[in-house]
Amino acid sequence: MSPRRNTPRRRDRGPKRPEGDDDSFIDRVTGGQRRVTGSDGEWVMRHISGSAAVKHYRCPGCYQDIPPGMPHIVAWPAGSKGEERRHWHSSCWQRREHRSVRYPRR
Repeated sequence: MSPRRNTPRRRDRGPKRPEGDDDSFIDRVTGGQRRVTGSDGEWVMRHISGSAAVKHYRCPGCYQDIPPGMPHIVAWPAGSKGEERRHWHSSCWQRREHRSVRYPRR
């Protein structure tokens, strides 16, 4: 005999849309794409989960690798169509306005 299941199974699998909270619903469904304005201009950013990160990238903030499986942020200038997108560590993205100009080692 198999043990009894103590927690009921959920029948609805999709996210429920809360009334009046359109921004948070869109963030959950689309992966969190949003516009951010800072001293360095207006950017469009998107959070990438660890399971969706499948390639190696180089962070423009610290010039270190972002390995596959690491959650990070993709950002590009708001006026472009994504051809200038860059993959950032989440902490580097948060500190981008406070950094001085750094050049990669050769």
